[in-house]
Amino acid sequence: MNILLTNDDGIQATGLRALYHGLKRAGMNVQVVAPVTEQSAVGHAVSLSSPLRVKKFEEDGFTGLGVYGTPVDCVKLGLTTLLKDKPDIVVSGINSGANVGVDIIYSGTVSAATEGALMGYPALAVSYDDFNPDDLADQGDYCAELLKKIPWSELGEKTVVNLNFPAIPVKDTKELKICRHTRVSWQDWYDVRQDPRGRPYYWLDGIMPKEKISPGTDRYLLTRGHITMTPLHFDFTDREALVTLTKSFDI
Repeated sequence: MNILLTNDDGIQATGLRALYHGLKRAGMNVQVVAPVTEQSAVGHAVSLSSPLRVKKFEEDGFTGLGVYGTPVDCVKLGLTTLLKDKPDIVVSGINSGANVGVDIIYSGTVSAATEGALMGYPALAVSYDDFNPDDLADQGDYCAELLKKIPWSELGEKTVVNLNFPAIPVKDTKELKICRHTRVSWQDWYDVRQDPRGRPYYWLDGIMPKEKISPGTDRYLLTRGHITMTPLHFDFTDREALVTLTKSFDI
């Protein structure tokens, strides 16, 4: 199995390296095209006004191509230009921090997988519910085995499988749950601070209100120790509104 591996945390991130080695241990051919620097929460951004430069990384049993660009840049450039062997699957992760609910709109990790799906490839996005993971080797091995079990040929076109691990050892997790994503939005605020010269700057913070999260959704199950899997299909059409507007305009 040929894999294009990418992420949004950068080519030297713990999660990407763990997934790389897990896939390699499973006998897969892994080609890495990932951002040189962290690109968290850039969404589906594409570089249009500046050229993309590429740097090769070879260190500690790892080989990959780093791109000075966004996660989506990496997938586009990799699939069209850089890769010698076309992949069977595009895999993005393991991200530091969960990608559940509306996170899928902001996430560079999910967007990279989405770009793979839009270009006609099966795609998996993987995240871990902690921003400072130390060792994700077991999660990497889990993903490698999971890739073999997912019936990719039976999934619809342009589908992304979104996988999230709770912030506990794999051996302590509860069973895998296939579920929908929560529809709860973040409640955001900005911390106002001062730099050394006394000028203000603003740091985004926020919560996803627990009381609004429906049972059985990704955030609900992840918090309770389950590994969650959510199939995503990027058709944004509001079909109820489509009917309403059609009637209103008598079309």
